[in-house]
Amino acid sequence: MSNQLPKILIVDDEEDILELIEFNLLKEGYQVFTARNGQDGINEAKKIKPDLIILDVMMPKMDGIEACRIMRSLPEFKNTFMVFLTARNEEYSEIAGFNVGADDYIAKPIKPRALVSRINAILRRNVQQESDNNQVKSFEISDLRIDREAFLVYKKGQKVVLAKKEFELLYLLASRPGKVFTREQILKSIWDDSVIVTNRTIDVHIRKLREKLGEQYVGTVKGVGYKFEA
Repeated sequence: MSNQLPKILIVDDEEDILELIEFNLLKEGYQVFTARNGQDGINEAKKIKPDLIILDVMMPKMDGIEACRIMRSLPEFKNTFMVFLTARNEEYSEIAGFNVGADDYIAKPIKPRALVSRINAILRRNVQQESDNNQVKSFEISDLRIDREAFLVYKKGQKVVLAKKEFELLYLLASRPGKVFTREQILKSIWDDSVIVTNRTIDVHIRKLREKLGEQYVGTVKGVGYKFEA
C-alpha cells in the first residue's frame, strides 16, 4: 500500500447503507468510492485499484460472491482485501465467501464504529505484513518456492494462484516445517483479533490449499491443528 490515503470501494445496492459507510470512512480519512452492483464494482475497481473492497452479497446484475471470484482471478486484485457485507447469517453463505477469497465477513445491521474499527485493523495488519516481508523475501521447501514479497507460490516451477489468506496460512505452516500449529495459533497469526472467524473457516482454507497444491503438504494432527509436511 502506498503512502497516499488508502482507497476503499463500497459495493452495495442499498443507498442508505452506501451513504452510512461512506460517511464514516470519509470521516476516518479514507478515499471512498462506491458502486451499486457487482459488475459496476468490478469496473470501478479496475479503474481505481482500491486497497480494500466492501462487497454486499445479495445484489442485482451480479452478486458479491461472483464479483469477488472474478476479481480474485485477476492479478491486480491478488492482494486486495475483500470484506463481505450481508444480512444473511447462514453458515453456507460465510463458507461461500471464504471459498472465493474473502478476508472478512461483516453482518448487517451495521454498527458504524465497529465497522470502522474493523477496517482500521485490517489495513494496519497489511502495513505490518509489508514490514514483515522485508525480513524474509522467499524460501524453498520440498518442491515449493514461496515468495512472500510477491505473494506467489511455485510448485515445481509452475505458479499456483492463492488467495491472500491461503498464502498467509501456507507461509505460516511452511516457515516451521513439522511444527504443529493449533487452531488458536493460526487464528491469532492470520486473522486480526477484531475479525470473528470459526474453526470451520480454517478448515475451508486448509481444504483450498490442498486442492491447489496437493494433499501431501499440509498434515492434520487430530484434535490439535495442522503442520507442514516437509
